[in-house]
Amino acid sequence: MLTYSQIGPAMGAPLLIAHGLYGSGRNWGVIAKRLADTRRVITVDMRNHGHSFWSDDHGYADMATDLAQVIDHLGGPMDVVGHSMGGKAAMVLALTRPDTLRRLVIGDIAPVPYQHSQMQFIEAMRAVDLDMVTRRSDANDQLADQGIDPALCSFLTQSLDVPEKKWRLNLDALADNMDAIIGFPEVEGQHGGPTLFLSGGQSDYVARRYRATIQSLFSNARFAKISKAGHWLHADDPRAFEGTVRAYLDADGV
Repeated sequence: MLTYSQIGPAMGAPLLIAHGLYGSGRNWGVIAKRLADTRRVITVDMRNHGHSFWSDDHGYADMATDLAQVIDHLGGPMDVVGHSMGGKAAMVLALTRPDTLRRLVIGDIAPVPYQHSQMQFIEAMRAVDLDMVTRRSDANDQLADQGIDPALCSFLTQSLDVPEKKWRLNLDALADNMDAIIGFPEVEGQHGGPTLFLSGGQSDYVARRYRATIQSLFSNARFAKISKAGHWLHADDPRAFEGTVRAYLDADGV
């Protein structure tokens, strides 16, 4: 089972948060803490990330099953927020195990294949000389020397175990499964539950041309944007992200 942590009172519908590629539940600590004032919030480490198990398989059917196991173990249904890769996993969960869900928020991703690979970040992490790293800033500097944006350097090195001199990411498995990660599987059925596609106003991940595909799979889809945010909308404008998610999850009815 995935490694997870939970905070907040055991009241109302619990909320599960699924992070994106190269992330971890830890990245969502601030958002989780804020939303945990009125509900229990569970943050997971997806497979091949953080403290969760490593596997050669990293497809969305597998990741959806992982999320379902956590929900079944803790007791559902739950509200689910998924960002990027975690959003795609959450969509497959909704299409295959709708009984596990109440409301669904998808952060800046659509159920479509994308063309941009994320391999450059794997290559950059592989190129870090971990023997020369005694603090996280050493790895940040090495990544920056390879042309990685400073904000992304800090994000990536949150998955670095400095004392053990290793990444808490299964870089080989993620590389081997990159086509599946940037793709989206063929899934039968349609999800009719409340679903919010929340995107960054400065991101092109949820282009208008994708709306027909989204609505063919999620008949009750709604759309909203955080104008000042990019793809990392929860980090770019956390207050707006939190407020939008809170308002949607707390809306009357399901």
